[in-house]
Amino acid sequence: MSADSLPSSSRRNFLRTGVTATVATAAYPALSSARVLDPEPGTTTTVKEFELDEITMDGVQKAFQSGQYTSHSLTEKYLARIHEIDKSGPMLNSLIELNPDALQIADALDQERKAKGARGPLHGIPVLIKDNIDTADRMNTTAGSLALVGLRPPKDAFVAAQLRKAGAVILGKTNLSEWANIRSSHSTSGWSGRGGLTRNPYALNRNPCGSSSGTGAGVSANLCVAGVGTETDGSVVCPSSANGLAGLKPTVGLVSRSGIVPISHSQDTAGPMARSVRDVAILLGAMAGADPEDSATADSSGKVSPDYTKFLDPAGLKGARLGVVRKYFGFNDAVDQLMDTLIGEMKRAGAEIVDPADIPTIGKFDDSELTVFLYELKADLAAYLARRGSSSVKSLKDVIDFNELNRSREMPYFGQDLFLKSEQKGPLTSKEYLDALALNHQLSRAEGIDFVMDKFKLDALVAPTAGPAWLTDLINGDHSAGGSSSAAAVAGYPNINVTAGYLWGLPVGISFFGRAWSEPTLLKIAYSFEQLTKARQKPRFLSTIEVPAS
Repeated sequence: MSADSLPSSSRRNFLRTGVTATVATAAYPALSSARVLDPEPGTTTTVKEFELDEITMDGVQKAFQSGQYTSHSLTEKYLARIHEIDKSGPMLNSLIELNPDALQIADALDQERKAKGARGPLHGIPVLIKDNIDTADRMNTTAGSLALVGLRPPKDAFVAAQLRKAGAVILGKTNLSEWANIRSSHSTSGWSGRGGLTRNPYALNRNPCGSSSGTGAGVSANLCVAGVGTETDGSVVCPSSANGLAGLKPTVGLVSRSGIVPISHSQDTAGPMARSVRDVAILLGAMAGADPEDSATADSSGKVSPDYTKFLDPAGLKGARLGVVRKYFGFNDAVDQLMDTLIGEMKRAGAEIVDPADIPTIGKFDDSELTVFLYELKADLAAYLARRGSSSVKSLKDVIDFNELNRSREMPYFGQDLFLKSEQKGPLTSKEYLDALALNHQLSRAEGIDFVMDKFKLDALVAPTAGPAWLTDLINGDHSAGGSSSAAAVAGYPNINVTAGYLWGLPVGISFFGRAWSEPTLLKIAYSFEQLTKARQKPRFLSTIEVPAS
């Protein structure tokens, strides 16, 4: 579902992400199979203030109660703002499609609120979800690929159904790195054949990271209250870092994957992305739950909380034992300095810091992670497509053939070498696959995260999530410098990003990660960190960052 930050020796950016460019395309809002060439954003972009900027779920509910807004009026304001800055002005291009029924859904929720009261904190809240999450409505679900346009899913993904059940208004689908960035080892993340290129709202010629690029950019730009991304390795936490958001990659199995275009059932998960940790906690409570169609969720029995906000504690850093993973430092001097300053702040807030607390196996599971992806992609995509009941696209081979036939639209910048490698793999009974999967779990769990946490009796591990957003380069592809998502991703363990600060006007995130099912602890620590630093700044939609001359 997004493997954008796998730091492999052959491609450190493999599925990491990068975006912003000289050419952008978009199919929007009703979306035919053709892409429409977007003009370039101007050299100067003036974006007027928006009355809903930085509003939280609690703030929206208070406004509903006071009569200041209805869900209908709120949805209307977001739709107008999307047209104003996503497809005009700075042209973020974060959305791939709008929900044509959004206002009708909002009306029904307004009527229900009057008659029965609110269902909960998400009632009437407009949210955006990534375009690899099935919805059985008038929207497409394509993972950014033209191959899936018009082939509508028969039912909602479990996550989409959970959001509707909680009373959320699914406002639209966000653009992404096509096929969650598993197609090519030379890709520009945030670009898809169907949706074109998503831009970073802090600097339009920089990368929003991915593969949940559109969710990251759209939520940060205040085009909705909150959003949902997916991650296989880095695709929630990296765009959350690059776009100044809080974003949680849950333990694999806490949130169902049924009805989500897959990469790897060993590592895939959906995750909440928002401008505050509290909103992430609210969204997680709505998304989580056991699903008979996803066997991994059986392990979550007794570990799911309907309300993750109860774990939020402004004093949560006090007494928390945090291990600093120094092996994930060193890719950017300014990032290291920022992290060291913040580690000092957390120590002053009462945290017990163990520095270093390195995971000894970092770097040793890069190749085996890719091997697992290549095997699972072929098998999992076939199973997903069978669920959709498509008559024309039934396998990875069908997608490969489609891309070749539509090379000018699907592969103008990069190819599909990873798809081709995956297609050559055998079944999931293959010894190569089984050995790689066992090695992944051994190195990332027993000899990795669990080992170092046991050794130092830690509550969480800490590292920089990624560096400042890099310049997008469609010709040469991604060129991110570093990141810390891989250990938690390969282990299937939770990881939360929080905005740590800004370097040259670009957001940089810090990650807290730990054992399986430790979301309550991580949310407690992340919320306390957020309240301590209050680092989030809304984007300014600059055309570029002026870096001072040395």
